Amino acid sequence: MKKQILLAAVAVSSLFSACGSASKEPAVTEKFDYTVEQFADLQILRYRVPGFETLSLDQKKLVYYLTEAALQGRDILFDQNGKYNLVIRKMLEAVYTGYKGDKTSADFKAMEVYLKRVWFSNGIHHHYGCEKFVPGFSPEFFKQALLSVEPSALPLADGQTVEQLCDEVFPVIFAPQVMPKRVNQADGEDLIQTSACNYYDGVTQEEAEAFYAAMKDPDDETPVSYGLNSRLVKENGKLVEKVWKVGGLYGQAIEKIVYWLKQAETVAETPEQKAVIAKLVEYYETGDLKKFDEYAILWVKDLNSRVDFVNGFTENYGDPLGLKASWESLVNFKDLEATHRTEIISSNAQWFEDHSPVDKQFKKEQVKGVSAKVITAAILAGDLYPATAIGINLPNSNWIRAQYGSKSVTIGNITDAYNKAAHGNGFNEEFVISPEELKLIDQYADLTDELHTDLHECLGHGSGKMAPGADPDGLKAYGSTIEEARADLFGLYYVADPKLVELGLLPDTTAYHAQYYTYLMNGLMTQLVRIEPGNQVEEAHMRNRQLIARWVYEKGAADKVVELVKRDGKTYVQVNDYGKLRGLFGQLLAEIQRVKSTGDFAAARNLVENYGVKVDPVLHQEVLERYKKLNLAPYKGFVNPVYTAVTDADGHITDVTVSYDEDYVEQMLRYSRDYATLPVRN
Repeated sequence: MKKQILLAAVAVSSLFSACGSASKEPAVTEKFDYTVEQFADLQILRYRVPGFETLSLDQKKLVYYLTEAALQGRDILFDQNGKYNLVIRKMLEAVYTGYKGDKTSADFKAMEVYLKRVWFSNGIHHHYGCEKFVPGFSPEFFKQALLSVEPSALPLADGQTVEQLCDEVFPVIFAPQVMPKRVNQADGEDLIQTSACNYYDGVTQEEAEAFYAAMKDPDDETPVSYGLNSRLVKENGKLVEKVWKVGGLYGQAIEKIVYWLKQAETVAETPEQKAVIAKLVEYYETGDLKKFDEYAILWVKDLNSRVDFVNGFTENYGDPLGLKASWESLVNFKDLEATHRTEIISSNAQWFEDHSPVDKQFKKEQVKGVSAKVITAAILAGDLYPATAIGINLPNSNWIRAQYGSKSVTIGNITDAYNKAAHGNGFNEEFVISPEELKLIDQYADLTDELHTDLHECLGHGSGKMAPGADPDGLKAYGSTIEEARADLFGLYYVADPKLVELGLLPDTTAYHAQYYTYLMNGLMTQLVRIEPGNQVEEAHMRNRQLIARWVYEKGAADKVVELVKRDGKTYVQVNDYGKLRGLFGQLLAEIQRVKSTGDFAAARNLVENYGVKVDPVLHQEVLERYKKLNLAPYKGFVNPVYTAVTDADGHITDVTVSYDEDYVEQMLRYSRDYATLPVRN
């Protein structure tokens, strides 16, 4: 599971789960520009990879090979996000590079922004809100532009004319009612048939749920993640899984991923890492989900390799049923200095589990295999690019966590880039209630954000246990929100615990106030800048944060624990009793864990729908107006560094260099050219 930033536009340290110590760099004489460009609601940044030069040659080669494996999967995510995404991307790129008309016209400029948004979101729907982009250019312009470019540059099917291509695709681009949402979470609707994601074809929600429910054995204590790596389709009236593997769906891309993984295997740091890579290759070649679990277990056990990676079908946020996983990859290496903090937390995992406010029957008697580290990202890919999480805890399988543990990472250089790019942007001054709270945030928020992320990833996701016989998928569409709420609440409850002072992780017993204030400000108010007027909250992480904030706001109302107050016509969060607030977080954590452990769908639905979904339109409008004046982008993402293999006369790699000068358009066009691994129609 992923820990996402609270508000991407607010990259000041107080609003990120930052890892400042993770990103300490050697002194450099040149000025590093973290900001690349800004358009629509997006800002593009770049990040440094401090410490790469100090890696051994084999470690550099390992990073290089794993990076190539990561980039080969780009087209998979585009296709998973929507069946027309690759076709549309190629059409847009053909016009962008080959249009013979006026490139200064309003239509062309609008198409350019649309293309940049498609690149960023890996498709035509917003990467976070999931709503379809509204083109700022006309169908007439786009048709004439397509007719002006070389037909060989267009994604024409056999015998298809440009006019026929337009007839096929234009409703998807221009008609608001066609595929309006990539992932629909509206209660009471058929979530599959109303979602544009490409995980199902000709299947209803009821059919899909019944199909996978029939596969499960209630007595199986080590179940595979049913449906994780396939598209479910209906053929001749029968439901069939099209598995993503070599020789199967997405096979062309997976073959290239496997090639580079095998190159990486030749320079693996340890026998354990070599076994991890070999098992991942075996999984890709067979599509066997038992092989995936075997890989995950080996990966969890590999604790001695400096270089590490994620590569595969991993997180299920993109499937409205929370079953099928989007493709992603992250290549990284351990930040040895910053990891000391996470090692202290993970070494005390049993203490935290034992002292949790959760009912004893839902606690683990013995916490196993909890490992945590701060990492330096070397490459982002798939569902982690251009927008990325700042913390990850894997694997997601409940039984593997229980028996073998999990790995938690905090991505230090990414958070550092967010913070440096947004220094002094004025956000806190606009939304924080008083100079006293601003001082508190300035003094402690970096540290408490780091610790909340560590607790969320290192311990929160790995805490608790399922009740005997409970279905781990029983919460259905609400599962992701409840899981993220569980991990966030674990972090919120313990960031205020005196144990952190005892362990030397916090300077005093009031520092946690900074985290509590910024978390509630975000959950009650400021994350609303990501919502279009009239819309509800749909993304799982946003639902989680609003659920928590609204629940404690309501339950503490009698004692005025938290208030929304007006000053000079502006709304602010005011926390009156931090001790009682911690108690409320503990109460909600106990209930959320019960819901998770028992698979109580009705309770999950009640919590999410009552607290996590609805938006106050008056407050929403106020927040949007105040935010607009700051001229900030509510979402941020990254261009990757470029790795170049230096070879001798015999073709042997003698070094790998890293550079940071590629811009956003240049990188996206290069990726589309060099890593176009799939046919545009799959």
